[in-house]
Amino acid sequence: MTDALRKFLSAFPALDRQEIEAVIDSMEIETYAKGTLLLREGEITSRCYFILKGCIREYQLLDGVEKNIAFFTEHQAVISYTSYLERAPSQHYYACLEDCVVLVGTREQEQALHKLYPRLEFLTQTILQKDYQQVQRQLAVMIRYGPEERYEHLLTTRPELLQRVPLHHLASFIGVTPESFSRIRKRVSR
Repeated sequence: MTDALRKFLSAFPALDRQEIEAVIDSMEIETYAKGTLLLREGEITSRCYFILKGCIREYQLLDGVEKNIAFFTEHQAVISYTSYLERAPSQHYYACLEDCVVLVGTREQEQALHKLYPRLEFLTQTILQKDYQQVQRQLAVMIRYGPEERYEHLLTTRPELLQRVPLHHLASFIGVTPESFSRIRKRVSR
């Protein structure tokens, strides 16, 4: 399973084999059952995850209703940056939508690795920048487009989610009710 992380890290030419192996050796592989909550609102986390297998959703509870923010699948990092970096209470939840196999690292492990291998800090910053860019792109889609265009964007950028994520979660993600989502799907499929 660590081959997936090795392949991911190898895409960063600034890292040599020793640094890649140090990252892999510092992380633990954990398995979580479908439905497991990895993080709850109000908790402070020092853990970050890299998905080897499975799907994790990020959501908030607003007036008792779950509002989906993001879905993470294989080869993606899952991290609550505010909680992880600032030691602040999380404002969202992470839940396993499938049985998941993840690599788990901690802030302390990350800092120790940065001391031993300073170039790893560059990797961390690169991943942070890519995540930030992705969040900005998703926010732009949510602001600029109506629900039908959001659904079409989802079809274009993450079509695998339609097979892996319950439709009511996808409806919440694009900001509509399950009934409206069904009507949008029918219109777009024609």
